[in-house]
Amino acid sequence: MNTRHAKVRAQQRCIPPMVDQLLDLYGQEEHDGHGAVILYLNKDSIRNMERDLGRRPVSRLAEYFDAYKVKSADGHTITVGHRTRRLWRK
Repeated sequence: MNTRHAKVRAQQRCIPPMVDQLLDLYGQEEHDGHGAVILYLNKDSIRNMERDLGRRPVSRLAEYFDAYKVKSADGHTITVGHRTRRLWRK
């Protein structure tokens, strides 16, 4: 379930709904420390996508590998975007 804000941001940042679904299915979850969860694609999740979908279709999606999604604790998408910096993990 996406909020209106998330739908607007996805359109502004040119992130198609398919990438949103791939983040839900294959994204690595990281808690942000404020009650939300950040989903992003890392090497393992990309390998899992290649295993399930095939290498060629996944390579076509390479421009979206920097996409991320922030979800609230109840499962609603807060926002989506493209990473411009590295995600630091504790």
